[in-house]
Amino acid sequence: MNMSHLYEITVIGGGPVGLFAAYYAGLRSADVLLVESLSALGGQTGNLYPAKTLYDIGGLPGISGQALIDQLKAQVAHFDPEIRTATAVSAITRTDDHFTLTTSTGTIETRTVIIATGGGAFTPRRLAVDYDPALDQQNVLYFVKDLEAFRDQTVAIAGGGDSAIDWALALTPIAKTVHLIHRRTQFRGLESSVADLQATSAQLHTPYLIDSVTAAGTQIDVRLKEVRGDAEKVLHVDKLLVNYGFMSDNKQLRNWGVALEHNAIKVDSQTATSIPGIFAIGDVATYPGKLKLIASGFGEAPTAVNEALALTYPERRQALHSTQLYH
Repeated sequence: MNMSHLYEITVIGGGPVGLFAAYYAGLRSADVLLVESLSALGGQTGNLYPAKTLYDIGGLPGISGQALIDQLKAQVAHFDPEIRTATAVSAITRTDDHFTLTTSTGTIETRTVIIATGGGAFTPRRLAVDYDPALDQQNVLYFVKDLEAFRDQTVAIAGGGDSAIDWALALTPIAKTVHLIHRRTQFRGLESSVADLQATSAQLHTPYLIDSVTAAGTQIDVRLKEVRGDAEKVLHVDKLLVNYGFMSDNKQLRNWGVALEHNAIKVDSQTATSIPGIFAIGDVATYPGKLKLIASGFGEAPTAVNEALALTYPERRQALHSTQLYH
């Protein structure tokens, strides 16, 4: 592995947005390197939500997280860029006219950097009740790898956002019974998803909180308590799927020198950070009106690549249209 090679662009982060940025860099014939701290590409989409159906990807009525990652990997493979997994970047320093990245596998020299690390390291928000930890991965789940694991089972889902609603929609045709538990009477998902949910056979329990989870043979009893009320009920289920969101940690950003705002990287309309030559896209980037959607990140990726190349080769700057990129 030649560590003295000077790349034109290094993309940090191998989730959907980072993969698409590396692909678009290939369209521009850029010398690009993609680095990912995990041992596998995919980010949260591929590692946390592989079985979840995504509905906000342009041109696709619906696609699972794993299928999207598979498509992006096949797409980027067209240009065969160098990809290094299990490579964590600890520092980014300016060296003359380029950057030196200090990583867990050595140093990287690059003219420009595109940061696409998403929300960073992620851990699920756990149930706020004490229960036997032996139930984790058996009856109490925070991730779903395979929908078939729920076939013909009675499933309870805790949460009221898009993820919880999406799981209810995906599992209703597969599971025997689906219960959705939310602490408010109103759900926080997309209006169309909420309408679809209400048209299913899923049993909605609102406004309720989970009061306890106890083993009941091979199943579990999930005791619910009404919010601001005295009503209680017990659900006897095979599995409880918890969707309270994730706690993200982008602490490495503080070592990279870029200006931050609420643990995200501040960028301008050209995705430029406070350090010339470093750009940020996807969920790790913030600007007024920012929407944390994969679709938004896909739109930001070409801007970052074009701006990175324009900075390196100002004489080549040109407006490109999709029809000009394919040949």
